[in-house]
Amino acid sequence: MASLKALKLRIGSVKSTQKITKAMKMVAAAKLRRAQSNAEQGRPYSQRLSDVVASLASRITVGPQSPKLIAGTGSDQRHLIVVASSDRGLAGAFNTNIVRAVRRQADELVAQGKDVSFYIVGRKSRPVLTRFFGSGKIVGQYDTSEMKNPTYADAQAVAAEVTRRFEAGEFDVAHLAYSNFRSVLAQEPTVEQIIPVKPRAANDAGAPPSSATSAAVEYEPDEEEILAALLPRNVAIQIYRAMLENQAGFYGSQMTAMDNATRNAGDMINRLSIQYNRQRQAAITTELVEIISGAEAL
Repeated sequence: MASLKALKLRIGSVKSTQKITKAMKMVAAAKLRRAQSNAEQGRPYSQRLSDVVASLASRITVGPQSPKLIAGTGSDQRHLIVVASSDRGLAGAFNTNIVRAVRRQADELVAQGKDVSFYIVGRKSRPVLTRFFGSGKIVGQYDTSEMKNPTYADAQAVAAEVTRRFEAGEFDVAHLAYSNFRSVLAQEPTVEQIIPVKPRAANDAGAPPSSATSAAVEYEPDEEEILAALLPRNVAIQIYRAMLENQAGFYGSQMTAMDNATRNAGDMINRLSIQYNRQRQAAITTELVEIISGAEAL
């Protein structure tokens, strides 16, 4: 009977867990709709701004007066990877996939003799990067624990810190790592260079520029002054887009993970119920045999 009580307690425990995972799935699904809408609305502006900046960068000749965010430091020895992840788990392989892409990029750079460091946005990526690269390689972290929804102000704060470090000469090249939301079932880990800006020819591997950016345009003031104003904003916009994409990807992954957990809990409840019923039936049969044997003895 003790085993029957243990099985009954276990079934109750799994049922309670199933209720929690089902509720978390519903909450994630509700939040996903808004997060997906925000990510989709942010893409056209960020992509267009990136195209404009890349097009302008391809039109100027880099010189001493060129903005540093496009001219660079003259070296590519020191690389900073801005890693955007989440603050919470229970989302399947969402954070793992981002960190795996970051590790792949970092390993390639290290193999080329480059120095790599990390700036963390969202705490889930920190333990893994610390384990593989050491805490000394993490030069900073932006606290998102109180952030319910990403705002442009958050992105501006991260961009200002990264830009400040670049201007101070702490690194030569900055990359942004995040999860590009494709669908509920597909999030694509992405690592892209944000500092210095790649000119269009280098950015598109020789692909012809689109008609929107290749048209004859007169700039007032000149391209370099426009770039000086647009470049810091572009860094903030790309980080903001990464935050929006990450949030949609997180809720999509969490909804899928909780749905799988709910199904697995249901399967476990069925297996435990069958085991419980068999043991209960065996116990009843044993009692009947004892009663019959006792009656025959009389």
